[in-house]
Amino acid sequence: MASLKEVKERITSVNSTQQITKAMKMVSAAKMRRAQDRVIGMRPYANKLEAILDNVTAALGNDFSSPFVEAHDEVKSVLVIAVTSDRGLAGAFNSNITKETTRLVKEEYSSLDKAGRVEVLAIGSKGQDYFKRRDFELNSDFVNFFHDVTFEEARKSAEYAMDGYISGKFDKVIMVYNEFKNVATQIVRSKQFLPFSLDVVTDSDDSNQEADYIFEPDKEEILSELIPKTLKINFYTHLLDSNAAEHGARMTAMDKATENAGELLNALKLDYNRSRQAAITNEILEIVGGAEALAGK
Repeated sequence: MASLKEVKERITSVNSTQQITKAMKMVSAAKMRRAQDRVIGMRPYANKLEAILDNVTAALGNDFSSPFVEAHDEVKSVLVIAVTSDRGLAGAFNSNITKETTRLVKEEYSSLDKAGRVEVLAIGSKGQDYFKRRDFELNSDFVNFFHDVTFEEARKSAEYAMDGYISGKFDKVIMVYNEFKNVATQIVRSKQFLPFSLDVVTDSDDSNQEADYIFEPDKEEILSELIPKTLKINFYTHLLDSNAAEHGARMTAMDKATENAGELLNALKLDYNRSRQAAITNEILEIVGGAEALAGK
């Protein structure tokens, strides 16, 4: 059995850890609220952009083309964008992404992977470290995203994928990220980023009619500008979503850690009190035994 001193030292250590996890939970809660506000703030712009895009495609029908929409004849190379975090202590947040990315690379695109035709673009240092240790074909140009998620940084990484698709370096681009549902739930999403899936709205859809807008200079040129912009906004929105999910996951993990520390503290205090009681009882017995021995002389 551990001595009273050892148990007391453990109580002090666990209590200190509990204070840290409490503080981290509070910090994560504040950061999550800010991240949620940014996601909510992006929605009106993203929704309006999508509505305009739907309207233009409805006006054009099938009479348009875009290098971002047209699928390549054969998938010979793939880029997988894995969105992780820069910091840990967030439960299964990062491991879920690395598992899904590994599954995609090693199972769905195993033949291309063996030929060295699958590249992983890991956003976030946790993903960088994971894939580097396992010798994946890794792009390490985009790090330290989540200190402050900006559109400028998102644009650079989105353009890397877009330029690679147009040049033929990549025939397909897939994005793996955590979607924020609520504080306790993050959903792993694996979405095709390129080629861009564009649903052509039919003329029978009353919600998107050409009469809503006057097109200047022309529909084709507007569409050629809208699609790249929409891709970059989608990319940025996914990063914001992942950032909110990260803080939610860390908040949940720290809440559970604080709860576990509390349970451990209670067990240690009970152990300490029992050991102390036993020590006091032994001392009393020794005193009584000594007194009886003296009285018997």
